[in-house]
Formats: sequence, C-alpha cells, structure tokens
Amino acid sequence: MKRLKIFLFLSTGILALGSCKNDKDTFDASGSFEAIETIISAEANGTIKEFNLEEGDQLAVGQQIGYIDTVQTYLKKRQLEAQVGAGLSRKPNIPVQLSAIKEQIQHLEREKIRTQNLIAGDAATPKQLDDINAQIKLLNRQLEAQQSSLSISNQSIGKEVVPLEVQIYQLEDQLKKSKIVNPVQGTVLTKYAEVNETAGMGKPLYKIADLSSMILRAYITGNQLPNVKLNQKVQVLTDDGNGGYHTSEGIITWINSKAEFTPKTIQTKDERANQVYAIKVKVKNDGRYKIGMYAEIKFI
Repeated sequence: MKRLKIFLFLSTGILALGSCKNDKDTFDASGSFEAIETIISAEANGTIKEFNLEEGDQLAVGQQIGYIDTVQTYLKKRQLEAQVGAGLSRKPNIPVQLSAIKEQIQHLEREKIRTQNLIAGDAATPKQLDDINAQIKLLNRQLEAQQSSLSISNQSIGKEVVPLEVQIYQLEDQLKKSKIVNPVQGTVLTKYAEVNETAGMGKPLYKIADLSSMILRAYITGNQLPNVKLNQKVQVLTDDGNGGYHTSEGIITWINSKAEFTPKTIQTKDERANQVYAIKVKVKNDGRYKIGMYAEIKFI
C-alpha cells in the first residue's frame, strides 16, 4: 500500500511537470528561416585570372573581387580602333580642296571691280565685263559641285566607320564585364569557381545572401488567418541550447492569399489542419539565425 502511494505521488508530479512544459512550449505557428539568395554568374568568356573570395566573406556592393582574362578582347579592340583611324584618314579636307577655286573667284571679283572702273572711264569694253561675270558664274557652279561631292564622300566614309565604332563599344562593354564586381551586399554562401578555371557567360561563380535580416517562413491555419495582418509584430522563439528559448521580435511582411497543403516538416497549432497559409516574418539577425533553422512564433 505504501509503495502504491509513492507511485501515485511520482506519477502525479511527472504529469504536473509535463503540463507545465506544454504550457511553456505552446506556440501559434512554426517554420524555418530563409534568405534571398542570389547566384552571381560570369558575364564574359575566358580564364579566371583573379578571384578573391571565400565562403563566409562579407562583400559590399560594387566591390571588385576578380577578373577574367581579357587579352584577346583588348587586342580586337585595338585592331578595330586602327581600322577606324584608317577609314577617317580617307576623309577629304573640304576647306583645303575648295580653297583654290575660292581664290580664283576672289581674284575675278577684284578684276570685275577694276573693269567696271575702266568702263566708266572708257578704257574697257562691256564685253570684257561680261566675260568676267561668265567666269565667276562658272567657278561658283564648280565650287558648289565639288563641295557637294566632297560632302557625300565624307558622309559615306563616316557611315563605313559607324559599324566599327559600335563593335568597339561592344568590346568596351565586354572588357567592363570581364571585371567580377559584386552587385549585392551580403555573405558568400557557396563558391562555385576557382582561379585558372575557364568561365563561360552565365557560369555560376558564387552564391550570396544578405543575412543581416532573415525571413521566417511559417504556416498558420484558416482559423488563425482573421487574427493575422501585415506589419503585425510577433515573438520568434528558437532553442537556446540550454533547454529554453531565445526570444526576439519579428514583423509579418507577407501573407499568402492561397491555402496550401501543410509541409510534412512543419507543425501547426492545430495538427489536424490539412491546409495552411504561408506567412513571412522579417527578423533582425545578430548572427544567431541560420538558413534552414527552425523557429516557433507567438502572436503578440
């Protein structure tokens, strides 16, 4: 009888402890942490000559971390520049080539004035003046014709050079893209390439994510949905490693408008729920939270 009383006492104590723990461990939703992961790929073809990053490195926006071999691209650019220079050198110098005719016209204009003065003094005939006017008119026509011809020639050479200049711009863009410049601030998660490997346009080089704030993707039931709204503050609980919980504050930034089946690895407040709504909670990360780490949520 005495043993029976002791057994009943211990059983009652265990049940009480279990009840207390269940009260402590109650939560409204659960899920796992994720981050916006970006895969940075090569934008040029060639051998990677420099690649200064390791997994776990913190990178800033615009930070150059390496480059891809650009010798052939640079030489091709120099070749095109030489072709452009040779083409432009064939353009005629219009003012120089027209200067001779202009000097002749100016000379005849002076002769015209002198002849008019002579006619006034009966020292020259009107026919002499008519001959000078005819020569001036002829030279003006020649000047217009030559000027038109030289202009057309210049335009033609200019059009021939334009495609070469466009190719130079393309090569300059390739040279710029041969520099491996980080476009996103964050932490390097995975490194896919090494120095001296051949890179092709679109080849993944590394994966990066901003871990300064994490996204907790959790799931709620339809019964909870009316009580959840955007920008609502919640408590985020994670295991502290000592049998307790570390609590931080998060903000709901997204609520799915469509229901989905409950993921097998996720628990909900109502385990009988077959369909749930996904929500995203933004949580500031002090280094504690990792991608894939599980957490619970309590609504404030």
